[in-house]
Amino acid sequence: MTALTLPGIPAFASDDAVLGNGFRIHAERYELQGDHVLLYASGGVTDLPASSIDRFEHRDDPPAPVLATEIHQPAPAVPDALLKPVPTGPRELLRDAAQRSGLPAAFVESVARVESAFRPDAISPKGAIGVMQLMPETARTLDADPHDTAQNIDAGVRLLRDLLLKYDGDVVKALAAYNAGTEAVERYRGVPPYPETQLYVDRVLRTYIRSGGR
Repeated sequence: MTALTLPGIPAFASDDAVLGNGFRIHAERYELQGDHVLLYASGGVTDLPASSIDRFEHRDDPPAPVLATEIHQPAPAVPDALLKPVPTGPRELLRDAAQRSGLPAAFVESVARVESAFRPDAISPKGAIGVMQLMPETARTLDADPHDTAQNIDAGVRLLRDLLLKYDGDVVKALAAYNAGTEAVERYRGVPPYPETQLYVDRVLRTYIRSGGR
């Protein structure tokens, strides 16, 4: 990881904080407070350890390839004879789906932990179903049975991947869209001013950073 250089005073610029795995968090400005960095955008703030940020990129700079080592390279084909046993538990299914979609397993697991605590039988008050808390309409769009754990996880991870690609690796926008929908993110040009969504994004990011980001 390259060294992170931050000014001693608040920075006012339209920058992207780039994490070690290529995820991007847009910041209208940022401040260094001890060993933490506060990223301000869309009226909210994201508090991250400075060690989790690889670099800042100015929005006027040519964008770096988005998740070049994760999203754009599908897992290579493996001969049938070398295939591992079919995963059955939620965590195994999550890691398997993460590999297929080219996402860090720890990131996928962080989303599932916050969404449902890995419970296949979880049903939210709004009707979201399973480990990845898919709404029935979303599951239909993804051609998945939300009550089937393997399909639920596969569809949820595919949706995360598509959202990361849609928002050029901006993990905050992708998570906000997963929680509140793309229309809300487009309307507010970032995380919508919904306490539930703001708390959700913060919890997933904190869980992911604590995991070590692998």
